Amino acid sequence: MKGAIFDLDGVLVDTAKYHFQAWQRLAHSLGIEFTEDDNEALKGVSRLESLERILEKGNIEKSVEEKEELMQLKNQWYLDLVVEMTAGEALTGAIAFLEDCKLKGIKIALGSSSKNAPLILNKLNIGHLFDAVVDGNVVNLSKPDPTVFLTAAQKIGLSPEDCIVFEDAIAGVQAAKKGGFYCVGIGTKENLPLADEVAHSLGEYSIR
Repeated sequence: MKGAIFDLDGVLVDTAKYHFQAWQRLAHSLGIEFTEDDNEALKGVSRLESLERILEKGNIEKSVEEKEELMQLKNQWYLDLVVEMTAGEALTGAIAFLEDCKLKGIKIALGSSSKNAPLILNKLNIGHLFDAVVDGNVVNLSKPDPTVFLTAAQKIGLSPEDCIVFEDAIAGVQAAKKGGFYCVGIGTKENLPLADEVAHSLGEYSIR
């Protein structure tokens, strides 16, 4: 492994709970029921596509301008929660794994659809460990499109064959495989059957 590309939510930190609370608040304001299962289906999906899925569930149509306003509202509610985040909220073994990669000379990149990735990396005090950050501000194509990972590999000067992608979402694993990457799923084999191998957390995965 010459390069390691990490998804953010569910791999390095669990902000899914904040996304859930913000999306649920928005959905309820529109009279739409929104459950944890609904939130699970939005993992790795862009903000716009997430909103469109929620609106579709409620059989509600909105203009482009109205969608933009709703996305901004959801993001503000999400950020209100994220600003309280501390470095202690990094997932088990995540920071140690990143530091180990750095010590071994492995290039590190982020490949996430989140537009708030820089803020979260700063909150976790790990931004300095990354050689490249590719997020929703750089790539607007949602996973399972592989562009976010291909761009990350390009930015660290490596081919997909030289990198491992760490992902916790089905769409993310699909994106990695479409891009020609070896993919380690963070979770269970049952939930991530397309992953080349699976670990419950980065703390359980050994660099080899």
